[in-house]
Amino acid sequence: QVQLVESGGGLVQPGGSLRLSCAASGKIFSINAMGWYRQAPGKQRELVATITRGGSTNYADSVKGRFTISRDNAQNTVYLQMNSLKPEDTAVYYCKFAMQVNWYDSRYSDYWGQGTQVTVSS
Repeated sequence: QVQLVESGGGLVQPGGSLRLSCAASGKIFSINAMGWYRQAPGKQRELVATITRGGSTNYADSVKGRFTISRDNAQNTVYLQMNSLKPEDTAVYYCKFAMQVNWYDSRYSDYWGQGTQVTVSS
């Protein structure tokens, strides 16, 4: 049973910082891309940032220059450092991993975390 567990969300004032973590556990053979997505009330889930196994990153325009995604391949963990937070960053943040969970099946499937609430408010 593969599981993604997120942590680090909370309430922060505008201009503040938070660091999210997402760790995978269970029977994992390989992890390819990792990413963060978010969903605000009444809106569709949107991409925040992704990072490949080799470390190439991609960011939504709305977070460029403020958020940084990184990963620790040895720990099967992805991080999202969020600085200069704005009220419009308020959302539930989800991590997503593309993982191969069986050595005999080369396909990668997407696995999602349960979500962590980030609220930016004074």
